[in-house]
Amino acid sequence: MTKKTAVAAASTMLVATMVFVASAHPTYAADKVDCNAVMNELNSGKHPKEVAKDLSISTSSVHRCERHAQAAAKGNTKTSLQAQTGRRVKVPAAATPAPASAASSATTR
Repeated sequence: MTKKTAVAAASTMLVATMVFVASAHPTYAADKVDCNAVMNELNSGKHPKEVAKDLSISTSSVHRCERHAQAAAKGNTKTSLQAQTGRRVKVPAAATPAPASAASSATTR
């Protein structure tokens, strides 16, 4: 009889744990943090600790927003081919005029 109650109790605890885990979904700070507000505060001259305190978030969330903003800015400066391949784009010499020939053609007009 004690084995049956022990198995029943263990089964009940297992089921309760599984229900709890299934109902709880993970929340991420990126879902809760308004990075635009964070960047506005940082750009106004505040320190990350001040921004974190004002917005009731952690300083690591502030730094994460900074990294995302830097990555976005860095990505916007690359050409689309560079962004796709991750390599520098080699432009053929014929596509860009040499500085000396461009200057001489401008003076002869």
